[in-house]
Amino acid sequence: MEPLYTATVTATGGRNGQVKSDNNVLELEVRFPKALGGINDQYTNPEQLFAAGYAACFDSALNGVIRAEKVKTGITTVQAKVSIFKNDTGGFQLAVKLYANIPGLDLEQAKAFTEKAHQVCPYSNAIRNNVRVDLVTTNHD
Repeated sequence: MEPLYTATVTATGGRNGQVKSDNNVLELEVRFPKALGGINDQYTNPEQLFAAGYAACFDSALNGVIRAEKVKTGITTVQAKVSIFKNDTGGFQLAVKLYANIPGLDLEQAKAFTEKAHQVCPYSNAIRNNVRVDLVTTNHD
């Protein structure tokens, strides 16, 4: 399979280091969040970066399925909450809650679009059957 695009980011120092993309557009210091033993919450962390990527990707997928159906909505938003917790094997695991807001539709139609987006989003497909993803759909203006 031929890739459509490949992102390249290098991490140095793990959770107390930095991440930098090969084109230098992304260059951030990362630190443990306070809840995981860090000093403060003034830096980003891997969970925030994953949440940002997932939210952006899912909103794009959502807009794609809405456009494909030729339906008019207000501006959609997607908020991703990524949690980390210990699993039964002594390792760590992620869980995600996605909050999709699709104004201008009735709630059932909005939920149907959220489910369709979950089937086409690359992040959803990458973690399906491995990471718990809960979908919450609203239709507020």
